[in-house]
Amino acid sequence: MGQKSSFLLSAALFVAIVFTSIISVPTSAEAGCKKFGFTVNDYGKEGPTNDAKRLLDKHVAEWMAKNNIKNYRTSKKEVSCKLFIDVILFDEYTCRADTTACW
Repeated sequence: MGQKSSFLLSAALFVAIVFTSIISVPTSAEAGCKKFGFTVNDYGKEGPTNDAKRLLDKHVAEWMAKNNIKNYRTSKKEVSCKLFIDVILFDEYTCRADTTACW
């Protein structure tokens, strides 16, 4: 095999590898993960905890619909609450729910 044929074969192999690499890289709409969070401030602790989880689910669903993603899964929701106001008759908490969604 001549030097020119060897060069052409190498060039063709290089182009094939690059082309395959470009095709196999998923776009953000095809596959990926994103972290989501939602914060709620309200009286008591149970109310803002439940609201943060519910509104987080709604936020994730809206984001997925907006980005034309139909099949996704979320990790277990983690909720953290901090006392915002401590009053004798009632307490006000700020609760944040976080999850990671992958598609």
